[in-house]
Amino acid sequence: MEAIGKRVIRSFMPDQHRSFFESLPFVVVGSVDEEGWAWASLLSGEPGFVQSPDPVTLDIRARPAAGDPLARSMRVGARLGILGIELATRRRNRVNGEVIRAAAEGFSLHVDQSFGNCPKYIHPRQSAGPALGRGASNASESFTRLDGRARALISSADTFFVASHAPAREARAESADVSHRGGPRGFLRFDADGSIIVPDYPGNLFFNTLGNLMLDPRAGLLFADFDRGDLLQVTGVTAIAWQEQLWRFNPTHGRWLNGALPIRFTPVSL
Repeated sequence: MEAIGKRVIRSFMPDQHRSFFESLPFVVVGSVDEEGWAWASLLSGEPGFVQSPDPVTLDIRARPAAGDPLARSMRVGARLGILGIELATRRRNRVNGEVIRAAAEGFSLHVDQSFGNCPKYIHPRQSAGPALGRGASNASESFTRLDGRARALISSADTFFVASHAPAREARAESADVSHRGGPRGFLRFDADGSIIVPDYPGNLFFNTLGNLMLDPRAGLLFADFDRGDLLQVTGVTAIAWQEQLWRFNPTHGRWLNGALPIRFTPVSL
């Protein structure tokens, strides 16, 4: 695995990745709050809200939705993971790095790791245009247990995003990461104890997420209601079942960010 990582994980972004990020209307961000809980968030804007002035920098001009824990992590020195994903073409690229500038309008990230991912398990969706009358200013709702609305969204999902975190150790700095997970509609299910069972399908064999969860079992999940534009953030503790090729997620708390996704998406048939 280390040999694979050295071949595909760079310390800079190739020009193709830089152009890709600059073309996107949203990115997914993985962060860790003051108590060590991981969160997956979404930042959006008109294409061009992300800029790459050089191969090791991303400038992101956007603020989190009201109530999103990411707002407290957008500070100099914070470690973030960023996923760029183009649902219509199933392209995705990731960077991990450190915040080197924080301002009212956004932040700059110094890239430590840059790599691409294959299109496996990405369900294509086409933008249906901006939402009318709903936006990131809508209220957020916090919770400590999943209600029927949250369970329904999770049970019917074919896509979610997962943030994870590796604490500092030896000569390696702390790091944060965020990745995409997909499967057939309903591929996630609830166990009797309320935990979410996540099948671990074979992918790029990078094992970023599972590797992080072995070091710190806390993870943050993000689910999008692509029709209504609501976002569901849940953080909790995982347990990997290697023999069963799955992992369990025990939610501890989370937030609804109502109307925080300003774009609507419709499925596309391949």
